Amino acid sequence: MKILISADMEGATGVTWPADVLPGTPQWERCRSMFTSDVNAAVRGFFDGGAAEVLINEAHWTMRNLLLEQLDERAEMLTGRHKSLSMVEGVQHGDVDGIAFLGYHAGAGMEGVLAHTYLANSITGVWVNGVRASEGLLNAHVVAEYGVPVLLVTGDDLACEDALGYAPEARKVAVKDHVSRYAARCRTPARTAAEIRAAAKDATSLAGRYEPVRGGPFTVALEFDAEHLSLAATVVPGVERTGERKVAYTSETMYEGIRTFKAVTTLVSAAVEEQYG
Repeated sequence: MKILISADMEGATGVTWPADVLPGTPQWERCRSMFTSDVNAAVRGFFDGGAAEVLINEAHWTMRNLLLEQLDERAEMLTGRHKSLSMVEGVQHGDVDGIAFLGYHAGAGMEGVLAHTYLANSITGVWVNGVRASEGLLNAHVVAEYGVPVLLVTGDDLACEDALGYAPEARKVAVKDHVSRYAARCRTPARTAAEIRAAAKDATSLAGRYEPVRGGPFTVALEFDAEHLSLAATVVPGVERTGERKVAYTSETMYEGIRTFKAVTTLVSAAVEEQYG
């Protein structure tokens, strides 16, 4: 049994504000250990449940945040940019029996600690076929096309609530409760590690290769906080303006859809000026 862990940081234990997740800050250095603790707990739980292999795909920012020297020696880590499937890189090779979304968060325009979708700001909403989408929902559509079930989701309580919509059977662990975008009621690393490990062990019962789900076509709509960003996004072929601050595109598969999404967010990010957005 091979398990893939997609490890994001905003939903990790103790993380509540931007400096906690921005590479190079003292707070980021501090929070890296708690992030690594969450991932280690999942690794140990999956091995407790019978996994033969666990691959961790770094999914946050520069994708160079986890402390390799502190990871369980049985695991391997895929770190760094740039990767074809970004947050769920590794799922496409036909040898993964289940995936965990660790440290996930609510999407842009939703309530939740550090809620966003790919870009920390600029995007105010994302929808897939009319359903408001988080990164979890987008990635769940991708992995479903490879027949890989989502086994475990961790994050704040609202990230776990969001996961009920895209992975209802997955085990969920809330490591903190949302108070505001930049505040949360946090559990200690010792407590969250124990809860994540137990949930991961239990989640292995859901593992297995399933029939790929062909759910397309997918119409992805994005709303931005400034008009010029919608214009920037239309440089990507197939992306059309649908409003002053809105664009949309349609892809036959979510493999194509997530790659187009990444292209859009890369261009939009480059169009943001430091002071005026």
